[in-house]
Amino acid sequence: MITTATGKEDYVVEQIRDLPELTEAHQLFGQYDIIARMETEDYDKLCDVVLQKMRSVQGVTGSRTLICARFDRGQ
Repeated sequence: MITTATGKEDYVVEQIRDLPELTEAHQLFGQYDIIARMETEDYDKLCDVVLQKMRSVQGVTGSRTLICARFDRGQ
């Protein structure tokens, strides 16, 4: 979940969609401006992408990371 500076939503979503680690990124209405999704079994990789790549995009003002407890494919 990502918040952006006013008017930066389009720019930010385009920039993070270019990150190969992400599987999805969409603009939202409401408290958050963008939702992004990635899948990894490596917590260190998750931290690297969020802290070093996503949060460094110009226009990102904050984020909240939600970690899925279990992800059952095909259901």
